[in-house]
Amino acid sequence: MRFTDDEVAPRDAATVVLLRDGAEGIEVFMLKRNLNSDFVGGAYVFPGGGVDPEDRADDLDAVCEGRADADASTRIGVERGGLAFWVAAIRESFEEAGVLLAYDRDGDLVDLDGDTGPAAARWAEHRREVDAGRRRLVEVCEAEHLRLAVDRMHYFAHWITPEGPTRRYDTYFFVAAAPPHQTPLHDDREVIANEWVRPADGLARARSGELTMLPPTVAALEAIDRFGTVGDVMTVAAGLGPVPTILPRLVHQRDLTHLLLPGQPGYDGEPIADGVDPAAVTVPVTGFGLLPS
Repeated sequence: MRFTDDEVAPRDAATVVLLRDGAEGIEVFMLKRNLNSDFVGGAYVFPGGGVDPEDRADDLDAVCEGRADADASTRIGVERGGLAFWVAAIRESFEEAGVLLAYDRDGDLVDLDGDTGPAAARWAEHRREVDAGRRRLVEVCEAEHLRLAVDRMHYFAHWITPEGPTRRYDTYFFVAAAPPHQTPLHDDREVIANEWVRPADGLARARSGELTMLPPTVAALEAIDRFGTVGDVMTVAAGLGPVPTILPRLVHQRDLTHLLLPGQPGYDGEPIADGVDPAAVTVPVTGFGLLPS
């Protein structure tokens, strides 16, 4: 997507939606952003953030399991460098939530809960150093004999921050089953709280105003709420075809500013009728390239 000189070009970003099977159905891991954050402070989000230059390094191919850059790029519709989005999502999950989607030397998902004492301290140091930019994720893989589990992450949505704000993101969303032997924990810096949330409960709390969520977060929860198990989600996500790009718009009419999604009244510039709340018009989740029913 091209942007004119007077538009703010969005920064590449990646997000991973971590799922587990709970006693009452699927649960999603969510983080609360720091209230003082420059971007959506206090909002409940999934682990994620901007793609760093280190996420694009050529030597990362060697530590990624089951997905090369050519395949990753084809899946998200870019010429090259697509694998960086998978890597960035894993790195951000490790930094913000302490969850590392990686295989150990035996081919099992790495067990961080089982490591105690000096081993636990070593993993905590890895997390701090990666978060501070003093250690690359590939260096952690080399030191711990790991391979990044990019083959367990599936691309399922693509959103771009609307034109207007001075900080914008071009975000690719992935879904993954949470590693069974890792306990997520927020970093208490960029994010200040965490919890596992049933999608229906999260949506109800967002509608009541208890939780602040952005439209992509709401849409993801709506999509995942349609499934009974994590396995069901992953099976469908693995087989998704092309995913459309969703670009919300800030529309100004009658001294009001509306954040609109494709399909809502006024999105394409048409006048909004008196008494109509365009944001209240429901748009089918499947229209966003999310998980179909």
